Amino acid sequence: MKFNRNIEELEKHAILWWPKKLTGTVNENIIPTLLRTQDDFLKILSLSKNNPFQVFKVIQAARFPVNLFLKHLCILANYGGEPIQRLNRSFSEILPKEKGKYKFLFTWGGKEYEYLFKALPIKGLGNSKLKIDGKGLIQEINEISPLYKDMVLLLMFGSSSNINESAGLSACDIGTILGNDDALKQYVKQRYIIVSRITGGATANSLGQLAQKYAIDILKRELGNDYSVLSNKKIILKGYDNVNGMPFDIAVRKGRKIIGIEISFQVTTNSTIERKSGQAANRRRLMHNNGYHIAYIIDGAGNFQRSSAISIICDNSECTVAFRASELAVLSEWIKSLDD
Repeated sequence: MKFNRNIEELEKHAILWWPKKLTGTVNENIIPTLLRTQDDFLKILSLSKNNPFQVFKVIQAARFPVNLFLKHLCILANYGGEPIQRLNRSFSEILPKEKGKYKFLFTWGGKEYEYLFKALPIKGLGNSKLKIDGKGLIQEINEISPLYKDMVLLLMFGSSSNINESAGLSACDIGTILGNDDALKQYVKQRYIIVSRITGGATANSLGQLAQKYAIDILKRELGNDYSVLSNKKIILKGYDNVNGMPFDIAVRKGRKIIGIEISFQVTTNSTIERKSGQAANRRRLMHNNGYHIAYIIDGAGNFQRSSAISIICDNSECTVAFRASELAVLSEWIKSLDD
């Protein structure tokens, strides 16, 4: 059997589009869930009329998952993982302190309110920690922790706050229309007409994670207990400029035998495959110089539109397979053949 295929041979085995078993999982967790719970989300906002902090009591009374509530706010404000991380890192630069806590000033109903952050800033803040990524939204977080209180207030009243411009919170304005049911309904419905790039990013990221897990599960099953199959593993290489090692999506080990595996599944064209292509020759050279092996799992209609990049990867791969169970079995067969 030929393992180091060219692009034409690889494409014959490709599935090109995400399999339903993966897209169904992600879509169920993100997009339809948001649309299905949109009316309940609106009701919570409509009932939070008396003061800016009433929303927490209403969320609790409605038994609405606070991470899902926060995800709705992120979508409406188009304020997701990267902006949240930047804001978290910038707290000491843009916010005053009082009694050892960072102070948040905002206006609602013609009055100024003061709030002392209870948890922020916090190490490692992002979609994963807040449970608002594809994987996290599977869980229903019902406890409104200090961190969720901090985040909800930021995303509801950020536009009228003392850090609006410095933190890029101008679209975090839904709190300004609390008590106006008609305005709230129009606001939410209009914003949801356009699919936010946060949702798209979460979906793509979650699909990538699920694809990696799917590949690892099959490799473990096919290779058996004699092999170690690890996700997002760095391989230490002599001659590589980073002493911590070269990162691979999957690393397989049996004794002294090590195989680095890269995965790319893109249904639309983007620069990821070009980046992997640009690294391919050097990766193969360094892996071979250290007595190790390298393989690729490549699929997706978008990737095959970048024929030059795919061809370069194929030229620098010892085994190249598409993303389907039978193909991952071929990859496993090749890995076992290295024992011969």
